[in-house]
Amino acid sequence: MAATSAHLQTPLPPPAPPRCTIVPPHILRRLADQGHGPARHSLALDTGLREQRLAAAPPVAATQHLTRTVGDARHTETLPGRTVRREGGPAGADASVDRAYDGLGATFALFREIYGRASIDDAWLPLDATVHYGDRYDNAFWNGERMVFGDGDGEIFNDFTTCLDVIGHELTHGVTQFTAELEYRNQSGALNESLSDVFGSLVKQYALGQTAAEADWLIGAGLLAPGIHGTALRSMKAPGTAYDDERLGTDPQPSHMDGFVHTTRDGGGVHINSGIPNHAFYLAAQALGGHAWQAAGRIWYDTLTGGLLSPSSGFTAFARATVATASSHNPGYTGVADAVAEAWSQVGIDTA
Repeated sequence: MAATSAHLQTPLPPPAPPRCTIVPPHILRRLADQGHGPARHSLALDTGLREQRLAAAPPVAATQHLTRTVGDARHTETLPGRTVRREGGPAGADASVDRAYDGLGATFALFREIYGRASIDDAWLPLDATVHYGDRYDNAFWNGERMVFGDGDGEIFNDFTTCLDVIGHELTHGVTQFTAELEYRNQSGALNESLSDVFGSLVKQYALGQTAAEADWLIGAGLLAPGIHGTALRSMKAPGTAYDDERLGTDPQPSHMDGFVHTTRDGGGVHINSGIPNHAFYLAAQALGGHAWQAAGRIWYDTLTGGLLSPSSGFTAFARATVATASSHNPGYTGVADAVAEAWSQVGIDTA
């Protein structure tokens, strides 16, 4: 039988993983509109990165242990850059290199020691990073294969390796990529961003040994340069309060569904509406007490990785899945599940 044209077609490659940046495009767009050159270039660069497709990476042999490599782009936009530190190598004179190296290790430690995960893919994927990317590049991102850090412009943003939660945030996009594969748009995209904020904050809390009550619940504390009126990029404790600055504008994140932002920008507001599930996690962690990476973090992690979600899962589906997970963790006792359900109720999401 003659082959049909359908049989002769080359299969389409799988979709490229999203380029997930820590600084939302609405911030860079506002700065660019004011004539800030580094923000304008960073925004254009981020847009181009999102349109690229990664070439298939060669298979990497499993090593059964943490393996880190840090490259230096030397202020170019070429990846991976010159390798400057490998696993087990000594610290050097470049603080950005060493902060990136340590941040990769701290993120690995949370997922391995608390959740038993063997690197972000659960198959001992090496953790790679590149520092000094671009000329005063105002962002950091996960590109599906590695962490990439800009130095910041020194006027609005500091070096992006300075915040441990930023590193944890970006690597958690990799965990989501290898598990629930939440689509990077609308509510599923906001969940994708929120999960990265959750585990980015937990990486910092675990490294510092903080309880839920002791943590600052800020994402990117210390990232804003002196003179900028703000504490961080986002606040999980009080979404909408992280910054209020003439140049950056006012933090637009809502903490309740009543304030859900309907927009076609930023994939449907993935960096804005993530404030709602962020706040739900904060409330659940406070209600459950102790170290947030334990009860609350375990519920969120098992929900993310347990096959309960589809790529298009929205807030309600995720909320109900966390309540179901909490119930399965505590058979015969409803207190934990009730606390999780109440946290979602407080942000306007019904789990019944």
